[in-house]
Amino acid sequence: MHIYTLRLRNYRNYSSLELTFDPNINVFLGPNAQGKTNVIEAVYYASLGRSHRTSTDNDLISWEMPGGSISLDFDRLGVQNRLDFQFSQNKRRRILLNEHPIRPKELVGNLNTVLFSPEDLFLIKGAPAGRRRFLDGEISQASPAYYHELNKYGKIITQRNNLLKKIRERQAGIDMLELWDTQLVDSAVKIVTKRLAAVKKLNMLANLMQRRISGNIENLAITYDIHGAAGENVTNDLVSWYNKELVAHRQVDIMRGSTGRGPHLDDIILTVNGINLRSFGSQGQQRTGVLSLKLAELEFLRSETGEYPVLLLDDVMSELDVSRRTKLLEFIRHERIQTMITATDEAYFPSEKIGTYYRVAAGVITR
Repeated sequence: MHIYTLRLRNYRNYSSLELTFDPNINVFLGPNAQGKTNVIEAVYYASLGRSHRTSTDNDLISWEMPGGSISLDFDRLGVQNRLDFQFSQNKRRRILLNEHPIRPKELVGNLNTVLFSPEDLFLIKGAPAGRRRFLDGEISQASPAYYHELNKYGKIITQRNNLLKKIRERQAGIDMLELWDTQLVDSAVKIVTKRLAAVKKLNMLANLMQRRISGNIENLAITYDIHGAAGENVTNDLVSWYNKELVAHRQVDIMRGSTGRGPHLDDIILTVNGINLRSFGSQGQQRTGVLSLKLAELEFLRSETGEYPVLLLDDVMSELDVSRRTKLLEFIRHERIQTMITATDEAYFPSEKIGTYYRVAAGVITR
């Protein structure tokens, strides 16, 4: 998968930009707040239909402008495609694939990316929600059906939680929960089954990367933790387990007004040489673990879709030591993955040029 051209109009600090990418490595250099990350953000947005920096599309439109746009030309499995996003302060965005309007849920899976930003260095020691988001984003790009199921599950949880609050306030009967419980269990089993399969493959790939980066002295293991299972193996009959748990915790759910069982509360556990990486891993081990996860994500998507996604590295070179930077760049160059890297200092890279370099200053990009 490669992106040929990116066009921006009234996007962040770019009034007008047309950029042709190197099919291999693209390095964007310049001080902070000049527009480097805006390029990364636009590509990421085209992949998942959302920014990694804001939840509001209006933030993407240049100051005091009525609207803006993103346009990309890319190939997927050798077939050329075009994606267009049109933003307006007063209207909903429009998404077009090859000049035909599509709905947001039809977008995911057309252009695949893996983003590695400084925030990802907190992936291991941060809250479970970040790890679920990582796993769901990875699976969704490989399986649009999974993305649709996630959206469906989110609506079920919202409806069930609203009903729980009404029951608590004696505005609805407890028997009404059965309808939502049946739908919740069906959707939850589909999501967890898919996550378990993905974690199994990710576990193998991430361990290979961890050994490679650590010089064969560290083994990384990834396991899926079902909230409430307390270490027992419930995967052989998830339907029965979820039904039993929802009944057992019904009164607690009503009191709290929220659903206490389901994949929206699950986690993934990472260990290195048998030690919990989040609780007891050193900072170096945690950073190696995150890097291994991201490289494993690249391999996972290649195995699922038949080609590497586009890799986006947003200001992470300064966060990695020389050894990890070297291992990362060696992997990218060897596998010939199209990569976009932002950095403030050319000293983070080898003395010989590794791709095409761009200078970014106040929304102007030059080679």
